[in-house]
Amino acid sequence: MADPGDVAEQVRVETTTDGRADAERLARSVTEARLVACAQVSGPITSFYRWEDEVRADEEWLVVMKTAGDRLGALTAHLVEEHSYDVPEIIAVPIEGGSPEYLDWLVGETRPSA
Repeated sequence: MADPGDVAEQVRVETTTDGRADAERLARSVTEARLVACAQVSGPITSFYRWEDEVRADEEWLVVMKTAGDRLGALTAHLVEEHSYDVPEIIAVPIEGGSPEYLDWLVGETRPSA
C-alpha cells in the first residue's frame, strides 16, 4: 500500500457506468461536492471484461475526473457510495505535468468555497 505522503499533487480518475444519465449524475455530484475540479462524460464506449467467470461486452459511459491528490480518498468513498455497480471501476493515475495555471485552478476548485 502506498504511503499517504506519496500522493500525487493532482490525479486523473476514471469510472464507467451503464448509462448517460447515471454518468452525468455522478459527474455533477462529485463536482458539486468539490471533490473534483472537472468531470467529463463521454460515450458510449464498449467495455470487454470478465465478470462471474464470463467474458462480457457492454455499452458504458466514461466519466473522467481531475482532482487534487489529497481529495482522492474522499472522491473514491463518494463514488463507491453513489455508484450503481457492485464493484465500480475507480482508477486514479497521477498527473505528471501540464499547464501550471490549470493545475493550480484544479487544486483550488477542490477546496471549500470561501
